[in-house]
Amino acid sequence: MKKFYGFLVVASILLVACQNTKNKSSMNHNPLIGTFDTPFGVPPFGKIKANDYKEAFAQGIKEQNAEIDKIVNNPEPASFQNTVEALERSGKLLKRTNTIFENILSANTNDTLQQIAKEEAPVLSAHWDNILMNAGLFKRINAVYEQKDKLTLNEEQHMLLDKTYKRFVRGGAKLSEADKDTLKDINGKLSVLSLQFGDNVLADNNAFELVISDKKNLAGLPDAVVEAAAETAKAKGLDGKWLFTLNKPSLIPFLQYSKRRDLREKMFKGYIMRGDNNNKNDNKAIVKQMVNLRLQKAKLLGYKTFSDYVLENSMAKNPQNVFKLLGQITPAAIKTAQKEAADLQQLANAEGNHFKIKPWDWWYYSEKVRKQKYDMDEAALRPYFSLENVRKGLFSVLNKLYGLTFKLNKDIPVYQKDVRAYEVHEASGKLTGILYMDFYPRPTKQGGAWMTAYRKQYYENGKNVIPVISVNYNFTQPTGNTPALLSMDEVETMFHECGHAMHGMLSQCQYESLSGTSVPRDFVEMPSQIMENWAAQPEVLKMFAKHYKTGKIIPDALIKKMEASSKFNVGFALTEYLAASYLDMDWHTITTPFDGKVNDFENVAMAKIHLIKEIVPRYRSTYFSHIFAGGYASGYYSYVWAEVLDADAFQAFKDTSLFDKATATRFREEVLSKGGTRDPMVLFKNFRGRAPKTDAYLKKKGLK
Repeated sequence: MKKFYGFLVVASILLVACQNTKNKSSMNHNPLIGTFDTPFGVPPFGKIKANDYKEAFAQGIKEQNAEIDKIVNNPEPASFQNTVEALERSGKLLKRTNTIFENILSANTNDTLQQIAKEEAPVLSAHWDNILMNAGLFKRINAVYEQKDKLTLNEEQHMLLDKTYKRFVRGGAKLSEADKDTLKDINGKLSVLSLQFGDNVLADNNAFELVISDKKNLAGLPDAVVEAAAETAKAKGLDGKWLFTLNKPSLIPFLQYSKRRDLREKMFKGYIMRGDNNNKNDNKAIVKQMVNLRLQKAKLLGYKTFSDYVLENSMAKNPQNVFKLLGQITPAAIKTAQKEAADLQQLANAEGNHFKIKPWDWWYYSEKVRKQKYDMDEAALRPYFSLENVRKGLFSVLNKLYGLTFKLNKDIPVYQKDVRAYEVHEASGKLTGILYMDFYPRPTKQGGAWMTAYRKQYYENGKNVIPVISVNYNFTQPTGNTPALLSMDEVETMFHECGHAMHGMLSQCQYESLSGTSVPRDFVEMPSQIMENWAAQPEVLKMFAKHYKTGKIIPDALIKKMEASSKFNVGFALTEYLAASYLDMDWHTITTPFDGKVNDFENVAMAKIHLIKEIVPRYRSTYFSHIFAGGYASGYYSYVWAEVLDADAFQAFKDTSLFDKATATRFREEVLSKGGTRDPMVLFKNFRGRAPKTDAYLKKKGLK
């Protein structure tokens, strides 16, 4: 950010100028330091070199340390403005550099960046710990907190004070010096282990290849899947062959349609054994170290388990409430999954196959049952879901709801050639933010889909700083003259991540640390999941579901089949998700250090919930990046928690109309714009007029 030095005397200005000239070869040439000379102040991606991060990290730490010292040594009595607000505004260079670095590390990594991450992780961890455990700084924060009821603060300022105080306490501010050193050591180790876990999953993912040379081994696969595999092979120098990978656009269609059971097994096991191959990428030892370090950290801070520590700041509040929710849903989900498994077994037997259905058979036979029961072939939907048409449909939905328009701007720098950058404008024409869309998989990109911010929304000197948001996917790529054709699941994923994007984009908060998606894990998924509801509505489908060859709108008969089969396979989908949620909670509710075998622990956890043998958890421990390389430890349950909220919230639209302006405006004002400035239950009640109910969720899932 630009700095104002108007208060300096001429001599000081000259001194700074001389110093700047002296350091011209370093600081001034680092594109990460100083004001970004780019459209809308977005990161100057094309100019950033790997080593620029290291210099910017060092400079950022130095600057924030000076700012912290200034706060601590301020001779004036501690106040909200000179302590809490000053801390909030500190560390701009470091925060900005770290944000850009972490985002690129996920979206377009390389060996150099991964090495820098490992070098910087303990340095950054120590820096954050030094701030949170700074006795002088906490003394001033505590002084402000103790007089909070006497201060004239608005609602957002009260929330910032409360969260700042609790962050310091939870960060070890009240510990003894010896315990502070222990906590710093734990945090440093966890930061490095988390990075290594993610690197190992990515390495195992990229290492797996199923190369098919004989065309007869492609039996059952749709033409589009075969073409995509040929393109992938060609890119690897394997002309005339077909290459399948563990990226979802390659994996899932193969499991759905391949008639080669042995190859389905190979693909499936390749996926679920990531991080569990007893090679250099094996994650079992890392899992053990991380869960034990997290337990040690929790006990050091006075909590029984790591889940108790994490959930204190959630809507759920404690592990007991999470297990209660999971327990209300799991028996019905497993019962439904058992019925589905019986249907699959019956079909396999009818075809003359007398083997017991295994997890690698589920996708294949469930697709056959779908055709048999509903005359519904998922492959028949893809031609109506070209990526461009879905994107346009999504933008139309957001326009109808919030009056937003999206303008592609090719002058905005991007970090990879396939990424697109859009200006997002209000109905009035006012610019409200920048949106990056990154659609396709690549070896340098992590799997899955996610939203992130390169710059969050906040106010500075009374001026609104617009957000720079990114949504990241791993969708089926175009092949030859065929555009990218999405599955219905991928369509919903596009809507989902843009729901997160709207949470960040439409934020109207004073402080960066409270804006956008800065809310509890079990609330953050509500604004994203509610967007999925629009994707499958007949009225919305007719806005974008047009055949990529003929341009014809999806026929009513096909929409009816979609609706009829919408609850198909729900037992499987919900059970594999719930299994992973239990696995997460079980790992983080251990009360004594774990010294057993990771796979044995996992098997016991799944046996406790009576998980059927035909289903494995959506994420096994060794590639469960959400909880071991992301921020979802003790939080994976949050998707179902938020789904209860989103189903109830969407019912408000169904009770009026899909694009009811008053309802959309209320949702924007009471939920999307507020970020973490209020308790999420208060936000929900302000929108809905009451506490959430489970009725809409249970009906949506066919469990009621």
